[in-house]
Amino acid sequence: MPFTAGTTLNADGGLGNSKDGRGLVGISTNQAGVVGESGDHLGNSGLHGVFGVGHNPHGAGVFGTNDQVGGMGVQGINPSGDGVNGTGYRGVFGSSDTFQGVSGFSRDNAGVFGESQSLHGVYGLCHNPNGGGVYGTNDAGGFAGVFDGNVFMAGTLSVAKDVILTGADCAEHFDLVQDAVCEPGTVMAISIDGALDASAQAYDKRVAGVVSGAGSFRPGIVLDRQHSDEARPAVALFGKVYCKVDAEYAPIEVGDLLTTSDTVGHAMKACDPVRAFGAVVGKALGNLTGGRGLIPILITLQ
Repeated sequence: MPFTAGTTLNADGGLGNSKDGRGLVGISTNQAGVVGESGDHLGNSGLHGVFGVGHNPHGAGVFGTNDQVGGMGVQGINPSGDGVNGTGYRGVFGSSDTFQGVSGFSRDNAGVFGESQSLHGVYGLCHNPNGGGVYGTNDAGGFAGVFDGNVFMAGTLSVAKDVILTGADCAEHFDLVQDAVCEPGTVMAISIDGALDASAQAYDKRVAGVVSGAGSFRPGIVLDRQHSDEARPAVALFGKVYCKVDAEYAPIEVGDLLTTSDTVGHAMKACDPVRAFGAVVGKALGNLTGGRGLIPILITLQ
């Protein structure tokens, strides 16, 4: 039979009771099946708009489901407070077989916010060896992760905890002299004022490194990154990098030491060990029998 609304001052406005079915059922074609409201628009405060209690360890105080793709089982909206607030052993728990267990979105602030007074603000656990406990990405070219404070890596003797970087070199941002050539692969030298310019002198002891990013190699670590309107290229200081070389001075083979040349921004084979002392930029990891080109090198400034 239809449920009839009830009004009372001190007791339940309406009550539904069932042994094997649902105590209260609400169905609406175009609006909410059940509406709960507490307080009134005159400023009288109430408590919970809807209150649910579950006595089954496998059940829920309030349960919501949606059989339509893209729909929401439970939605909470509050323009000035929490849309959904949960307290207990786990304040909010979400589970999914195919998508995110818990998903958060915000137009102007954090999509998901976690805070704790005694342990981790956000804790992530993964059981897949190819996954991550916490994963972050940025599709606008910005940072996938930002940390304001110290970062601690814990490890044990039985399980190694490593920082794995997919980039090939360690680079650092440097200031440039005006109109300097600084495209990836360029050999750079230190100018009088400490800024960098493309090398243009053979066996130059001022050699600083090679501009990172040429070929298939990208930097793994970039130091001294600053917000600046001026061009500040990432110059590889050690690791693997593609480098401009000029083999017209001498053919280059794997293992050859490389130094600066008279060709702007290009390295060459270091044929004079006396002059090369202090002017070596790296060791060749590829061959070039003649002409100019890009080859991979191992940065070994010495």
